[in-house]
Amino acid sequence: MGIIKERRKLNSAIRNAKTIFLMAHKNLDLDAIGSQIGMYMVLKRKKKNCYIIIDDKNHELGVQKILRELEGCIDIIRSENIEEYLYPRSSKNLLIVLDTNKTELVQNKDVLNKIEKKLVIDHHDLGKTTIKNATIIDDTKTSSTCEMITNLIEYYDVELESYYATILLSGIVLDTNNFTLNTSAETYYSAYYLASLGASAKKVQYLLKQDIEEYTERQKLMASIETIDGKIAFTKSTPYTQYRREDLAKVADTLLFFNNIEASFVVGRIGKDTIGISARSLGNYDISKILSKLGGGGDQTAGAATFEDTTISKVEQELKKILKEEGE
Repeated sequence: MGIIKERRKLNSAIRNAKTIFLMAHKNLDLDAIGSQIGMYMVLKRKKKNCYIIIDDKNHELGVQKILRELEGCIDIIRSENIEEYLYPRSSKNLLIVLDTNKTELVQNKDVLNKIEKKLVIDHHDLGKTTIKNATIIDDTKTSSTCEMITNLIEYYDVELESYYATILLSGIVLDTNNFTLNTSAETYYSAYYLASLGASAKKVQYLLKQDIEEYTERQKLMASIETIDGKIAFTKSTPYTQYRREDLAKVADTLLFFNNIEASFVVGRIGKDTIGISARSLGNYDISKILSKLGGGGDQTAGAATFEDTTISKVEQELKKILKEEGE
């Protein structure tokens, strides 16, 4: 219930704002979109003028379904049009960043400079690139940002339609890998509370459904799995196949289901000149500590890193060197 303890920071920021913008990380996932929508409902309950900023042109399947089904129901804008929506007095605008605290990961970094007052609500570890000059509400013991926003919804007794409750529940299910990672009694309670509001487990599975072709493509990454010290699973893609960031993350999640595996690292090409790493841990390996040495980040159980103008082989060598040092 960390965010409830910090409610004075939240209330103060919201009380003084006339127009509030919500922005999450690039490549939205269900936790990012779910926490944005949940926070949007909290702010509407408080009768605040509110907009969700989304610049992503492509979306993973679950996010795509949500945006299609909610078209016209929530106010979504692109960052390039933000000037049209800013309140005339700059001090009365507020930007709330959800599900990330890193400057380089937000939908658009320019927005950080256009809005003076900023509030971050996140569950990932803070780091060198954490957004400057912002009020920070960060709870790394919480499973997901959706769980944090669910706590707010209960505390403020916000009336929530069942579909919105389902979206929040899907974010929790995603970030906990179906309640297997970073899950506490509070996480189960949040799921129970959303269910009491009408959240549908069947609809959650619908949002989590995968595309067959994408699933088949990800399975190719499973063909080259190797283990390090019998506890770390590692795999990489060929130089010729491009994956989405979330594809690497899903494979990293899957690898944790194998016997004796406590951490997983997946390397693949995610852009024409960009290589990515996605990593997961059951808790005995600190992913944030490992990936920070490569310029990446995250928290103890999940993280990612990106590299420009290099090769998969070079990234593999650097990662394995660090993993070897960690094991010594």
